[in-house]
Amino acid sequence: MVSLDGSLFIQIINFLILIWALNIVLYKPIRTIMIRRKKMVDGLEKTINEFNQSAIQKNNDFESVIRDAKVQGQEEMDLILNVAEEEERKIIEKTNKKAQAELKSIREKIRIDSETVKNALLKEVDTYAEIISEKILGRVV
Repeated sequence: MVSLDGSLFIQIINFLILIWALNIVLYKPIRTIMIRRKKMVDGLEKTINEFNQSAIQKNNDFESVIRDAKVQGQEEMDLILNVAEEEERKIIEKTNKKAQAELKSIREKIRIDSETVKNALLKEVDTYAEIISEKILGRVV
């Protein structure tokens, strides 16, 4: 059997002193370190989440700017193409008008020249007719 004498109380006091000493020397510093580490990890996680949100927002903003730039670039390219097509049309129209004027001028010149040649030939028709008749008939007509 176990006898209850004064050593039991000494052991209980000894145990309580040991727990108190361990608490001061070991448990409190470890708990303090763990609390600081938890606060630091929570702070780092919060910072990481903020950076992730910021990166996502910046990526969305970047994509929006790129999309807007593409749309603006396409609009400017369409505008430039329209201006170029209009300029091409004007140049072709101007060239066609110039060609039509030159063609009209050349036709008029040809008409005048043909009239001149025709009139000149009509004046000499009788002479040529006589010469041809003489050659065919072999005598003077």
